[in-house]
Amino acid sequence: MLGTTVSSRSRVMRAAALAACAALALAACGSTKDTASSGDGGGEGKVGVVLPLLTSPFWQSYNDYVPKMAASQDVDALKTVNSNSDPAQQITDVNNQLNQGVKGLVVAPLDSAAISAGLDQAERKGVPVVSVDVAPEKGKVAMVVRADNKAYGEKACDYLGKTVKSGKVVQIMGDLASVNGRERSEAFRSCVKSKYPKLTVLEIPAKWESDAAASKLAPLLNANPDLKGIYMQAGGVYLAPTLQTLKSKGMLKKAGQEGHITVISNDGIPQEFEAIRKGEIDATVSQPADAYAKYGMYYIKAAMKGQKFKPGPTDHGSTIVKLPNGNLEDQLPAPLVTKENVDDPKLWGNTVK
Repeated sequence: MLGTTVSSRSRVMRAAALAACAALALAACGSTKDTASSGDGGGEGKVGVVLPLLTSPFWQSYNDYVPKMAASQDVDALKTVNSNSDPAQQITDVNNQLNQGVKGLVVAPLDSAAISAGLDQAERKGVPVVSVDVAPEKGKVAMVVRADNKAYGEKACDYLGKTVKSGKVVQIMGDLASVNGRERSEAFRSCVKSKYPKLTVLEIPAKWESDAAASKLAPLLNANPDLKGIYMQAGGVYLAPTLQTLKSKGMLKKAGQEGHITVISNDGIPQEFEAIRKGEIDATVSQPADAYAKYGMYYIKAAMKGQKFKPGPTDHGSTIVKLPNGNLEDQLPAPLVTKENVDDPKLWGNTVK
C-alpha cells in the first residue's frame, strides 16, 4: 500500500525519533522454502502486530486477515495495534509491544526512515521483526513482505500508455516519505518518459490522504479539462474522493462513453472491483492483503525459531531479493485486474465482504 498519512506535526516528531536512535546491525537471513517448522530452537512467545492505519479498506482487510492467518500457522498474535497514521505514535506502539514482552513483531511501517528507531529498540531486546508492505531504509528486519512497488508504477504507465496513447495524465501520489510512494511515483514517471513520450504527466502529492487528493484534483481538473487518464497510487484512500470529484465536475463518464477518463489504481479492494464492473475505473493492481498477513506470520514464526533465508525463488510464486541495505524482501505477486479478470475468485478482493 501502502497507505499512510504523515502530518507536519508527525514529521517533526519523526525527525526527533530519528535523531534519538542510531541504527544498529542485525543479520538478515532466509530460505526459499515454506518450512517454518524446520528451524531449531524455541519460537514460542507472543507476536505483536502493528498497523499503520485503519481508514483504508485495504488495511481493514489486512487487519481482518491477521488473526485468521496467525491461527492457521499456530502463531500466538496479540490484538493488532493501530498507529493511526502517525509515525511517532508507531514508534511508541512498537516500544509498548516490546515492553509487553513480545518475542516477535510484524510491523507495517508508516515512514521508511522513521521506523528505524523502533527497529533499533527491537534489536536491542533481541526481538526479530518482519516488515510488511514498506521496506525500511535503515535498521534490520528478518524479512520484508511486500510486492514490487516499482512494478505498480510501471503497470499503471503501460496501461495508460497503451489505452490513452497521448494527452495529459495525472498520478495521485502517495507519501514520498514512504518508499512505496517514491517507487510508484518514480517508476511511473520514468516509464512514461522512456516509453510513452506523447503522454504529459501531471502530479498531485497527496500523502495517502483522501482530503488532499480531492482538494488538489478539483482545481487540476478545472485547469485541465482535457485530462485523459488518472493513476491513483492507493485506491483505498483515493477511489471515493476521485470518483466524487469527477462526478461533481460532470466528468465521470463510463468506459466506452465519449469523454471517459481512463483510471487505473493500486490496492485490489472490493470497492475498486465494483468500480471496474460499473465502468467507472478501468483497472487496478491487486496488492495482496491476504498474502501480506499470511507470509508476515510465516516469516516471523520462522525468524523466532532461528530459521535462515537467502535470495532466490520461493515455493509460493515469489522471489526473495536482497535490498541495498542488506535486508531481504519477499516480492509477492500483484496481478493487474481489468474487466476481463475482475471476477476471478482467486483474487482476494473477491473473497471478502
